[in-house]
Amino acid sequence: MTDKAHETSFVAESTGETVVLTENHPLHDDVIKALKTVYDPEIPADIYELGLIYRVAINDDGIADIDMTLTAPGCPVAGEMPIWVKNAVSAVPGILDVQVNMVFDPPWDQSRMSDEARVALDMW
Repeated sequence: MTDKAHETSFVAESTGETVVLTENHPLHDDVIKALKTVYDPEIPADIYELGLIYRVAINDDGIADIDMTLTAPGCPVAGEMPIWVKNAVSAVPGILDVQVNMVFDPPWDQSRMSDEARVALDMW
């Protein structure tokens, strides 16, 4: 995760309103659990543990704003994965809408993977 994960609030590009990062929001754990149900079909680790989720924010109205990336810009499910993320997070009780933003800066690399993902992929 990026250093932004430790911020407490910011202004969302999509709406211009101030939002609170999920780690400070009551729905944090449920949103993370939902993100962990989404897998890249070619990689046996969820997208959260792979480090593909760069930022998750939820405002007081239950609107989630998510920045995510792909392991490679030419990923064959590039058009589908944001829909999977939106559907998974939308299923969380209390989340009323989800905005998924695909970003490629900074580019993803293996250093973003959690230890759990490294174990799953045998990448030590």
